Amino acid sequence: MTENKRTGRLMKENMYSKGFKAFLQLERALSENTVMAYLHDVGLLFSFLQAKKEHLLIKDIAPDDLRDFLQYINEMGLGAYSQSRVVSGIKSFFSYLMLEKIINTDPAALLESPKLGKKLPDVLSETEIVTLIQSVDLSKPLGERNKAILETLYACGLRVSELTSLKLSDLHFNEGIIIVTGKGNKQRMVPVGDSAQKQLLTYIRQVRVRIAPRKEAENIVFLNQRGSKLSRQMIFLIIKKLVEKAGIRKTVSPHTFRHSFATHLIRRGADLRAVQVLLGHVSISTTEIYTHLNDTDLKNTILKFHPMNIDENAE
Repeated sequence: MTENKRTGRLMKENMYSKGFKAFLQLERALSENTVMAYLHDVGLLFSFLQAKKEHLLIKDIAPDDLRDFLQYINEMGLGAYSQSRVVSGIKSFFSYLMLEKIINTDPAALLESPKLGKKLPDVLSETEIVTLIQSVDLSKPLGERNKAILETLYACGLRVSELTSLKLSDLHFNEGIIIVTGKGNKQRMVPVGDSAQKQLLTYIRQVRVRIAPRKEAENIVFLNQRGSKLSRQMIFLIIKKLVEKAGIRKTVSPHTFRHSFATHLIRRGADLRAVQVLLGHVSISTTEIYTHLNDTDLKNTILKFHPMNIDENAE
Protein backbone atom coordinates (compact mmCIF):
# COMPACT_ATOMS: atom_id res chain seq x y z
CA MET A 1 0.00 0.00 0.00
CA THR A 2 1.39 3.38 -0.96
CA GLU A 3 2.00 6.07 1.62
CA ASN A 4 -0.56 8.29 -0.10
CA LYS A 5 -3.27 5.67 0.31
CA ARG A 6 -2.29 4.83 3.86
CA THR A 7 -2.53 8.48 4.86
CA GLY A 8 -5.66 9.10 2.83
CA ARG A 9 -9.18 9.25 4.20
CA LEU A 10 -9.46 8.35 7.85
CA MET A 11 -10.90 4.85 7.61
CA LYS A 12 -12.01 2.43 10.26
CA GLU A 13 -9.46 1.45 12.84
CA ASN A 14 -9.26 -2.14 11.53
CA MET A 15 -7.03 -0.81 8.74
CA TYR A 16 -4.27 -0.47 11.33
CA SER A 17 -5.44 -2.84 14.07
CA LYS A 18 -3.43 -5.89 13.01
CA GLY A 19 -0.11 -4.05 12.90
CA PHE A 20 -0.87 -2.03 16.03
CA LYS A 21 -1.87 -5.19 17.90
CA ALA A 22 1.41 -6.86 16.97
CA PHE A 23 3.29 -3.71 18.04
CA LEU A 24 1.62 -3.78 21.46
CA GLN A 25 2.19 -7.49 21.97
CA LEU A 26 5.75 -7.76 20.70
CA GLU A 27 7.39 -4.39 21.26
CA ARG A 28 5.43 -3.23 24.28
CA ALA A 29 4.89 -6.73 25.73
CA LEU A 30 1.46 -5.75 27.05
CA SER A 31 -1.10 -8.19 28.41
CA GLU A 32 -3.93 -9.39 26.18
CA ASN A 33 -6.50 -7.45 28.23
CA THR A 34 -4.53 -4.22 27.88
CA VAL A 35 -4.05 -4.80 24.14
CA MET A 36 -7.78 -5.27 23.63
CA ALA A 37 -8.53 -2.18 25.74
CA TYR A 38 -6.11 -0.08 23.66
CA LEU A 39 -7.67 -1.32 20.42
CA HIS A 40 -11.11 -0.44 21.77
CA ASP A 41 -9.95 3.05 22.79
CA VAL A 42 -8.44 3.75 19.38
CA GLY A 43 -11.71 2.62 17.82
CA LEU A 44 -13.55 5.12 20.00
CA LEU A 45 -11.14 7.85 18.89
CA PHE A 46 -11.76 7.05 15.22
CA SER A 47 -15.53 7.14 15.70
CA PHE A 48 -15.28 10.51 17.42
CA LEU A 49 -13.04 12.03 14.76
CA GLN A 50 -15.18 10.77 11.90
CA ALA A 51 -18.27 12.29 13.52
CA LYS A 52 -16.40 15.56 14.02
CA LYS A 53 -14.77 15.78 10.56
CA GLU A 54 -16.10 13.24 8.10
CA HIS A 55 -13.26 13.54 5.60
CA LEU A 56 -10.40 14.00 8.04
CA LEU A 57 -7.10 12.48 6.88
CA ILE A 58 -5.09 10.56 9.42
CA LYS A 59 -2.01 12.65 8.64
CA ASP A 60 -4.02 15.78 9.44
CA ILE A 61 -5.07 14.78 12.97
CA ALA A 62 -3.93 17.63 15.19
CA PRO A 63 -3.25 17.92 18.94
CA ASP A 64 -6.47 19.96 19.28
CA ASP A 65 -8.46 17.04 17.83
CA LEU A 66 -7.02 14.75 20.50
CA ARG A 67 -7.69 17.28 23.25
CA ASP A 68 -11.31 17.52 22.07
CA PHE A 69 -11.51 13.74 22.30
CA LEU A 70 -10.13 13.74 25.85
CA GLN A 71 -12.70 16.37 26.81
CA TYR A 72 -15.36 14.15 25.25
CA ILE A 73 -14.42 11.02 27.21
CA ASN A 74 -14.13 13.08 30.40
CA GLU A 75 -17.65 14.38 29.88
CA MET A 76 -18.86 10.86 29.16
CA GLY A 77 -18.10 10.15 32.80
CA LEU A 78 -15.05 7.87 32.45
CA GLY A 79 -13.11 7.46 35.69
CA ALA A 80 -9.55 8.62 36.24
CA TYR A 81 -8.07 5.17 35.63
CA SER A 82 -9.97 4.69 32.37
CA GLN A 83 -8.98 8.12 31.08
CA SER A 84 -5.33 7.48 31.89
CA ARG A 85 -5.50 4.20 29.99
CA VAL A 86 -7.09 5.90 26.98
CA VAL A 87 -4.29 8.49 26.87
CA SER A 88 -1.70 5.74 27.08
CA GLY A 89 -3.38 3.83 24.26
CA ILE A 90 -3.58 6.88 22.00
CA LYS A 91 0.08 7.72 22.58
CA SER A 92 1.03 4.13 21.77
CA PHE A 93 -1.05 4.20 18.60
CA PHE A 94 0.61 7.32 17.24
CA SER A 95 4.02 6.00 18.25
CA TYR A 96 3.25 2.97 16.11
CA LEU A 97 2.17 5.18 13.17
CA MET A 98 5.45 7.14 13.49
CA LEU A 99 7.46 3.93 13.63
CA GLU A 100 5.80 2.67 10.47
CA LYS A 101 6.30 6.09 8.81
CA ILE A 102 2.56 6.40 8.23
CA ILE A 103 2.71 9.89 9.72
CA ASN A 104 5.58 12.36 9.99
CA THR A 105 4.49 14.27 13.10
CA ASP A 106 3.14 12.82 16.34
CA PRO A 107 0.04 14.80 17.45
CA ALA A 108 0.00 12.90 20.75
CA ALA A 109 3.57 13.77 21.74
CA LEU A 110 2.54 16.38 24.33
CA LEU A 111 -0.75 14.74 25.30
CA GLU A 112 -1.28 14.53 29.04
CA SER A 113 -3.88 12.79 31.13
CA PRO A 114 -6.55 15.24 32.37
CA LYS A 115 -6.10 16.43 35.93
CA LEU A 116 -9.00 14.78 37.67
CA GLY A 117 -9.12 16.01 41.19
CA LYS A 118 -12.45 16.81 42.78
CA LYS A 119 -13.14 19.60 40.34
CA LEU A 120 -16.79 20.50 40.40
CA PRO A 121 -18.57 20.13 37.07
CA ASP A 122 -19.81 23.13 35.14
CA VAL A 123 -23.49 23.76 35.79
CA LEU A 124 -25.82 25.77 33.61
CA SER A 125 -28.12 28.28 35.27
CA GLU A 126 -31.86 27.89 34.76
CA THR A 127 -31.75 30.88 32.41
CA GLU A 128 -28.91 29.32 30.39
CA ILE A 129 -30.88 26.09 30.07
CA VAL A 130 -33.84 28.02 28.64
CA THR A 131 -31.55 30.00 26.31
CA LEU A 132 -29.93 26.82 25.03
CA ILE A 133 -33.25 25.09 24.38
CA GLN A 134 -34.60 28.18 22.62
CA SER A 135 -31.54 28.26 20.36
CA VAL A 136 -32.73 25.14 18.55
CA ASP A 137 -33.87 25.98 15.02
CA LEU A 138 -37.29 24.32 14.74
CA SER A 139 -37.48 25.16 11.04
CA LYS A 140 -34.86 22.49 10.37
CA PRO A 141 -36.05 18.88 9.86
CA LEU A 142 -34.39 17.58 13.01
CA GLY A 143 -34.93 20.68 15.15
CA GLU A 144 -37.85 19.09 17.00
CA ARG A 145 -35.68 16.05 17.72
CA ASN A 146 -32.80 18.12 19.03
CA LYS A 147 -35.10 20.13 21.26
CA ALA A 148 -36.59 16.90 22.61
CA ILE A 149 -33.06 15.65 23.36
CA LEU A 150 -32.23 18.75 25.43
CA GLU A 151 -35.58 18.75 27.22
CA THR A 152 -35.27 15.05 28.11
CA LEU A 153 -31.68 15.35 29.33
CA TYR A 154 -32.59 18.22 31.63
CA ALA A 155 -36.03 17.01 32.74
CA CYS A 156 -34.83 13.54 33.69
CA GLY A 157 -31.11 13.90 34.48
CA LEU A 158 -30.12 11.12 32.11
CA ARG A 159 -26.65 9.92 31.23
CA VAL A 160 -25.97 10.21 27.51
CA SER A 161 -25.93 6.41 27.12
CA GLU A 162 -29.32 6.25 28.84
CA LEU A 163 -30.70 8.83 26.41
CA THR A 164 -29.44 7.10 23.27
CA SER A 165 -30.82 3.75 24.49
CA LEU A 166 -34.22 5.12 25.47
CA LYS A 167 -37.04 3.07 23.90
CA LEU A 168 -40.55 3.99 22.84
CA SER A 169 -41.74 1.23 25.16
CA ASP A 170 -39.98 3.00 28.05
CA LEU A 171 -42.26 6.03 27.74
CA HIS A 172 -45.27 5.87 30.07
CA PHE A 173 -46.77 9.32 29.73
CA ASN A 174 -50.14 8.35 31.23
CA GLU A 175 -48.26 7.71 34.46
CA GLY A 176 -45.87 10.64 33.88
CA ILE A 177 -42.73 8.48 34.00
CA ILE A 178 -40.07 6.93 31.81
CA ILE A 179 -38.16 3.72 32.49
CA VAL A 180 -34.42 4.32 32.34
CA THR A 181 -31.84 1.56 31.94
CA GLY A 182 -28.65 2.67 33.67
CA LYS A 183 -25.28 1.20 34.54
CA GLY A 184 -25.26 -2.55 35.02
CA ASN A 185 -28.61 -2.74 33.18
CA LYS A 186 -30.34 -1.53 36.33
CA GLN A 187 -33.69 0.08 35.65
CA ARG A 188 -35.28 2.99 37.47
CA MET A 189 -38.44 5.03 37.08
CA VAL A 190 -37.94 8.75 36.50
CA PRO A 191 -40.79 11.30 36.44
CA VAL A 192 -40.91 13.39 33.27
CA GLY A 193 -42.43 16.87 33.30
CA ASP A 194 -45.13 18.26 31.03
CA SER A 195 -42.74 20.33 28.91
CA ALA A 196 -40.48 17.38 28.08
CA GLN A 197 -43.48 15.10 27.50
CA LYS A 198 -45.00 17.57 25.07
CA GLN A 199 -41.76 17.97 23.14
CA LEU A 200 -41.16 14.21 22.99
CA LEU A 201 -44.65 13.66 21.61
CA THR A 202 -44.17 16.43 19.04
CA TYR A 203 -40.94 14.82 17.85
CA ILE A 204 -42.38 11.29 17.79
CA ARG A 205 -45.63 12.25 16.01
CA GLN A 206 -44.28 14.82 13.57
CA VAL A 207 -40.66 13.84 12.87
CA ARG A 208 -39.86 10.30 13.92
CA VAL A 209 -42.94 8.95 12.18
CA ARG A 210 -41.43 10.13 8.87
CA ILE A 211 -38.17 8.21 9.42
CA ALA A 212 -37.94 4.57 8.38
CA PRO A 213 -36.14 2.94 11.33
CA ARG A 214 -33.64 0.19 10.76
CA LYS A 215 -34.62 -3.18 12.13
CA GLU A 216 -32.39 -2.90 15.21
CA ALA A 217 -33.68 0.60 15.98
CA GLU A 218 -37.43 0.16 15.57
CA ASN A 219 -38.05 0.74 19.31
CA ILE A 220 -35.40 3.45 19.81
CA VAL A 221 -36.71 6.95 20.50
CA PHE A 222 -33.97 9.13 19.03
CA LEU A 223 -32.93 8.30 15.47
CA ASN A 224 -30.69 9.87 12.87
CA GLN A 225 -31.95 10.62 9.36
CA ARG A 226 -30.92 7.13 8.21
CA GLY A 227 -33.12 5.49 10.84
CA SER A 228 -30.27 4.35 13.09
CA LYS A 229 -29.79 4.91 16.80
CA LEU A 230 -27.94 8.14 17.55
CA SER A 231 -24.38 7.69 18.81
CA ARG A 232 -23.10 9.32 21.97
CA GLN A 233 -20.64 11.25 19.85
CA MET A 234 -23.47 12.74 17.80
CA ILE A 235 -25.31 13.93 20.94
CA PHE A 236 -22.07 15.57 22.07
CA LEU A 237 -21.66 17.37 18.74
CA ILE A 238 -25.31 18.48 18.58
CA ILE A 239 -24.97 20.11 21.98
CA LYS A 240 -21.59 21.66 21.18
CA LYS A 241 -23.02 23.41 18.11
CA LEU A 242 -26.05 24.68 20.04
CA VAL A 243 -23.83 26.02 22.84
CA GLU A 244 -21.77 27.96 20.32
CA LYS A 245 -24.93 29.31 18.69
CA ALA A 246 -26.36 30.37 22.07
CA GLY A 247 -23.13 32.18 22.97
CA ILE A 248 -22.68 30.26 26.23
CA ARG A 249 -19.02 30.29 27.30
CA LYS A 250 -19.04 27.27 29.57
CA THR A 251 -17.87 23.76 28.82
CA VAL A 252 -21.18 22.06 28.10
CA SER A 253 -21.76 18.40 27.32
CA PRO A 254 -24.68 15.99 27.67
CA HIS A 255 -23.48 15.35 31.23
CA THR A 256 -23.80 19.06 32.03
CA PHE A 257 -27.57 18.70 31.82
CA ARG A 258 -27.41 15.88 34.37
CA HIS A 259 -25.29 18.05 36.69
CA SER A 260 -27.69 20.95 36.24
CA PHE A 261 -30.74 18.74 36.84
CA ALA A 262 -29.38 17.55 40.19
CA THR A 263 -27.99 20.90 41.29
CA HIS A 264 -31.18 22.80 40.54
CA LEU A 265 -33.32 20.24 42.38
CA ILE A 266 -31.16 20.37 45.50
CA ARG A 267 -30.93 24.17 45.48
CA ARG A 268 -34.72 24.29 45.41
CA GLY A 269 -34.92 22.00 48.44
CA ALA A 270 -35.16 18.48 47.01
CA ASP A 271 -34.17 15.64 49.36
CA LEU A 272 -30.67 14.33 48.65
CA ARG A 273 -31.73 10.69 48.76
CA ALA A 274 -34.58 11.36 46.33
CA VAL A 275 -32.07 12.89 43.89
CA GLN A 276 -29.81 9.87 44.42
CA VAL A 277 -32.63 7.58 43.27
CA LEU A 278 -33.48 9.78 40.30
CA LEU A 279 -29.85 9.78 39.14
CA GLY A 280 -29.40 6.06 39.68
CA HIS A 281 -26.42 6.51 42.01
CA VAL A 282 -25.50 3.46 44.06
CA SER A 283 -23.83 5.56 46.76
CA ILE A 284 -25.16 8.78 48.21
CA SER A 285 -21.59 10.08 48.38
CA THR A 286 -21.67 10.35 44.57
CA THR A 287 -24.78 12.52 44.78
CA GLU A 288 -23.32 14.80 47.45
CA ILE A 289 -21.20 16.62 44.86
CA TYR A 290 -24.38 18.42 43.83
CA THR A 291 -24.78 19.99 47.26
CA HIS A 292 -21.93 22.41 46.46
CA LEU A 293 -22.53 26.12 46.93
CA ASN A 294 -21.07 28.77 44.70
CA ASP A 295 -19.12 31.76 46.00
CA THR A 296 -22.19 34.01 45.94
CA ASP A 297 -24.17 31.53 48.05
CA LEU A 298 -21.38 31.40 50.61
CA LYS A 299 -20.95 35.18 50.73
CA ASN A 300 -24.67 35.75 51.20
CA THR A 301 -24.82 33.13 53.94
CA ILE A 302 -21.99 34.77 55.88
CA LEU A 303 -23.45 38.25 55.51
CA LYS A 304 -26.90 37.13 56.54
CA PHE A 305 -26.24 34.71 59.39
CA HIS A 306 -22.81 35.36 60.93
CA PRO A 307 -23.34 36.96 64.37
CA MET A 308 -20.81 39.73 63.70
CA ASN A 309 -22.93 40.85 60.74
CA ILE A 310 -26.27 40.90 62.58
CA ASP A 311 -27.52 44.16 64.08
CA GLU A 312 -28.49 43.22 67.63
CA ASN A 313 -30.67 46.35 67.91
CA ALA A 314 -32.61 45.72 64.75
CA GLU A 315 -36.30 45.12 65.32
